[in-house]
Amino acid sequence: MLTVIGEALVDVVQRPGAETAAHPGGSPMNVAVGLARLGHDAQFIGRYGKDDHGTLIDEHLRASGVHLPVGADEKKTSVAQATIGEDGAADYEFDIDWSLDGAAEKLADVAAGATAVHVGSIGAMLEPGASTVLETVRRASANALISYDPNCRPTIVPDASVARKWAESIVRYSDVVKASDEDLLWLYPQRSLEESAKAWLELGASLVVVTRGELGPWAITQKTSPAGVAMPAYRVEVADTVGAGDSLMAALLAALLDRGIEGKGARATLQLMSKDDLKEILTFAATAAGITVSRPGANPPTRDELNAALARS
Repeated sequence: MLTVIGEALVDVVQRPGAETAAHPGGSPMNVAVGLARLGHDAQFIGRYGKDDHGTLIDEHLRASGVHLPVGADEKKTSVAQATIGEDGAADYEFDIDWSLDGAAEKLADVAAGATAVHVGSIGAMLEPGASTVLETVRRASANALISYDPNCRPTIVPDASVARKWAESIVRYSDVVKASDEDLLWLYPQRSLEESAKAWLELGASLVVVTRGELGPWAITQKTSPAGVAMPAYRVEVADTVGAGDSLMAALLAALLDRGIEGKGARATLQLMSKDDLKEILTFAATAAGITVSRPGANPPTRDELNAALARS
């Protein structure tokens, strides 16, 4: 089972000419849902309250088949105000309460026995929870596939140097890192995307995937350096981009788990991966992201939907 650790929140979305609507969200939570819909056992460890927003999150996770070892607490659920532009892109403002005080026992189990752990976004940069996430990743890294998506939020962590420190602290223990072009250019404005990805390989990652919007994903390993492998985006009519990167991350992990890449041997297997395997994985992930952007909100595909889209293409 893959364990996802991070924030869950409610996206209160305002679209042009439409009424405001509330949807469950949060990058790590979206990844857990995406993995479960693609047929993998996934458990989510985060926090949300016993209020109406928390009930929405809880029902959404359970409906997608995600395991919930830690229940709701007495604090209010975090909220993101999302404004969708005419081009479908989303801008966010956040009201976040991020801690893992009630999850210590479960996190100890994850650190000791997990075979795959995913972390990212606000949950891996915002204190007090970020230190707990980092310590769990450090302890789990000896025996588990560790994946990370910084999914930077400058409105929450506005100092790029602080965000960079947090990101690099997780990358050191990570096997798979996925970042958007916007993430990397904000964290490292003086470097190219390729330079930043290679630097993360040198820091400890075995596979770095960079999403580039309509250009599609590009990935690099030590074996495929310096050119890496690029695949085109899956072409669709865009409803909005909410959850696109999370859907790609979930499908990327699902493709690795499909191949048995987890546990102690994950790092060595990733380092030996061929270009053809990497192309297949990126195509799988990019198609999942394309399906997600073709419909409103963070609504990742099921395995049947993804297989059907791959067959058509």
